[in-house]
Amino acid sequence: MRIEIASDVDEMGRLAAERAAAILRDAISDNRRARMIVATGASQFTVLEHLTKQPDIDWQLVDGFHLDEYIGIDRSHPASFCRYLDERLVQKVPLGSFQFLDAGDSPQENVQRIGELVSGQPIDVALVGIGENGHLAFNDPPADFETTDPYLIVELDEPCRQQQVGEGWFGSLAEVPTHAISMSVQQIMKSRAIICSVPDARKAAAVQAAVEGPVTPDLPASILQKHANCTLLLDPPAAEKLSEATRGAAT
Repeated sequence: MRIEIASDVDEMGRLAAERAAAILRDAISDNRRARMIVATGASQFTVLEHLTKQPDIDWQLVDGFHLDEYIGIDRSHPASFCRYLDERLVQKVPLGSFQFLDAGDSPQENVQRIGELVSGQPIDVALVGIGENGHLAFNDPPADFETTDPYLIVELDEPCRQQQVGEGWFGSLAEVPTHAISMSVQQIMKSRAIICSVPDARKAAAVQAAVEGPVTPDLPASILQKHANCTLLLDPPAAEKLSEATRGAAT
């Protein structure tokens, strides 16, 4: 895992976007197609803002896949990740295709259909974040590190649901859905490159555990230590609990 500490959250997003753009360009050059996984939430605001402005990407040769989505809300809801990605990515660049995890009335059918598409060919880059409870996508602790199913229907734990309230997506804990569709840990780890962007002091403890602690399902994002090409991009508050040795080795 390569760790980079940006000067602020905007630079974090810019660096993530530049690295993702370079990977997409190389994949298009080599294979005439690129495939990426896209996360949502507060951690991706500046990432997607900068990514949609990157030059020289033939977006019509890029296929996108949605990382996770709630079950029980539709696209009209302010917290809908389908809505988030439509407004911040799909309407901004002419993607070749984008597979939304629109749970609707048949979440299991959507899991099956998009799972077959995402696992059919390699993913060039996955844009992800880390939750306050250390989750990766909506794989809350203890996460399933073994299943090879591309997508899962998962139950969200209370810390995860409380984070959504704290970020302003919902007015109260009772409003947050209890279940979601999530890309599995193993499917994320199959990506050729992973760019994990994490801002904010409220995630500093999870970042420290994910980087310096053991690899364990009890801290799902710790699995990123085992990926051969993972870049962790932090703003200073998110990096504040890292040891001096880790900070010194960061770029």
